[in-house]
Amino acid sequence: MNAGVILLGVFLCLAALLVALFVVFRPRQSKVPRSQLVTIKATGTGDAAAGTLSKATSSATEAINGLLERRGVRYSLGTTLELAGVKARPADFIIWVAAVTALSAVMLTLLELPILAFLALGVVPLLAWAFLKFRTERRQTAFDDQLGDTLQLLSGGMRAGHSMMHAIDAAAADSDAPMSEELARVVNETRLGRDTGESLMATAARMHSEDFSWVAQAIEINREVGGDLAEVLDHVGNTIRDRNQIRRQVNSLSAEGRTSALVLFCLPVVLSTAMALISPSYFAPLFKSPFGLVVLVVSLVLMGLGGLWLRAVVKIKF
Repeated sequence: MNAGVILLGVFLCLAALLVALFVVFRPRQSKVPRSQLVTIKATGTGDAAAGTLSKATSSATEAINGLLERRGVRYSLGTTLELAGVKARPADFIIWVAAVTALSAVMLTLLELPILAFLALGVVPLLAWAFLKFRTERRQTAFDDQLGDTLQLLSGGMRAGHSMMHAIDAAAADSDAPMSEELARVVNETRLGRDTGESLMATAARMHSEDFSWVAQAIEINREVGGDLAEVLDHVGNTIRDRNQIRRQVNSLSAEGRTSALVLFCLPVVLSTAMALISPSYFAPLFKSPFGLVVLVVSLVLMGLGGLWLRAVVKIKF
């Protein structure tokens, strides 16, 4: 059978499975009033109406949740997804990654690339981890970029006569994500009895934001010694805006280096994948020879080391 036909069929199967997973995991609006949910659950009519696919998905989700609970990593994985801004439960995310990994391995196996299929079992989860890392860093950067405007909202609320918590609540309502989500978390934790300063410091630690830790320390010192908190927040906001301006200039100057590193790292992978899909026999001697396998492993290791080295060169801390 033609390799192109096999590839098309595999891609269609992958698309169908992804659509099915999206339909299963997509949050649905309940059309049944809450007062009737307990009655439906008690009479068992809800179980009778559930489909086979939904039951299987629920069983798999519960099994994964139980495994994560026993391993003690369910909370940490949920926190990682939350920091990355991924609106998914840990079990659902694991099922997504497992499905994409299995389908990638099957596709490469049908294309008669068993070595790449074996590597896909480790590469796809690694790409999922890199995706979470990238989303987390981008969310933290957005949080730092919004901090100057948020301090202006807080100082304006304080000058208008609001208390600190009312000013934070108003800033959470007027800000965009992720700042609105983090400030709303501070408000909710304070309402549940947690100290405001402790909640602010926990937010700074969770978002790895040194600037926000200065804000939390300024608020805590003002609570102890008194003074005009609005003026203090204005001074801190001006300092943070100056730091953000310098950081943007540094990012602009190092953009060329980051782009070069990305091209140098992705070019061999993209070209090798394209050649393997267009002409699978082109890399056959490399995979069938022990020396070729050694060269492949050494190349992957050197590429990884080179990527880490380039990342360290272009990542400037100040």
